[in-house]
Amino acid sequence: MSDAFPLPALEPTRDARATLPDLIEVLLDKGIVLHLDLIIAVADIPLIGVNLKAAIAGIETMLEYGMMRQWDEQTRGWVQRSISRTVPFVEGEELVMRMTGGFRHTGLYTTWRPGTVYLTDRRLFVFRREPREMLWESALSDIRDISIEAEVTAGSERPRIRLQLNNGSEALLSAAEPNRLADLVRERTRLFRDAPRVADADSMGPPAIRQGHLWYHEPRAGSFVWRGGAARLTENGISWKSPVDARAALNVPYAEMLDTRLESGNSPKGSLILVIDTAGGSFRLAGDGIADWAGELTQARGRSLLPAGTRPDATAW
Repeated sequence: MSDAFPLPALEPTRDARATLPDLIEVLLDKGIVLHLDLIIAVADIPLIGVNLKAAIAGIETMLEYGMMRQWDEQTRGWVQRSISRTVPFVEGEELVMRMTGGFRHTGLYTTWRPGTVYLTDRRLFVFRREPREMLWESALSDIRDISIEAEVTAGSERPRIRLQLNNGSEALLSAAEPNRLADLVRERTRLFRDAPRVADADSMGPPAIRQGHLWYHEPRAGSFVWRGGAARLTENGISWKSPVDARAALNVPYAEMLDTRLESGNSPKGSLILVIDTAGGSFRLAGDGIADWAGELTQARGRSLLPAGTRPDATAW
């Protein structure tokens, strides 16, 4: 741990009012590290010694700190392949979440048609397996607004999801967890609107000049939080993707960069931070070898500014 993050001495505490949900909330939010020395004795004679070191945290926290990545990738891949056998995903599309739900059909008659709601890195759609039918779908980039409203059904209110699309049309969906679905759709559509536009890092043509684990200073509800993930530098630009997200949160082509520099500051990996200035704002990355990242980024950006036909081969740098 860097000196930029001094930690107070840990002392055991006891709170009689603490409940199991309180403990789970702490585990999911920050996690705990156990260092335990246990001696088992019989008649005051020590027989067995146990030295235990364990880290317990939520999956997102584990992934941000570089743990359980292989398990996460294998599990996500298995789920994607299993669902793809019966659900019409397009090539390269990644599943974000799914839940039971339905679509309100209007026309000669109005009725709710049950199915499963799927959110991917590209689309939101409602699909029915038996009989096989796409009930409704929309690209995330076509969604202008999403809201929750109450519908009175059989004498009780039920939350529904209202979507407004760029073409002026609307759609009404039901979902097992409408608030969670709405929050995820808002986050995904925000990425489409706010992130600098360039091809997804995984689909970039040129090979990576450099790739590895970096920390990204990501905006969250008016503030910022450091998140660990995979960064990739190519001849097109730089990108960063969290292991728990389906789509890259940062994609910046060289054409949109106004300046790149190293600054001093606090981060989970030391006091040196790479800052990338664009017309839409500044982005910050930190991690091991960040000075080397900055050097290679500067060289690659310089090559991209040269006229076509005069750019040296990347291996010559």
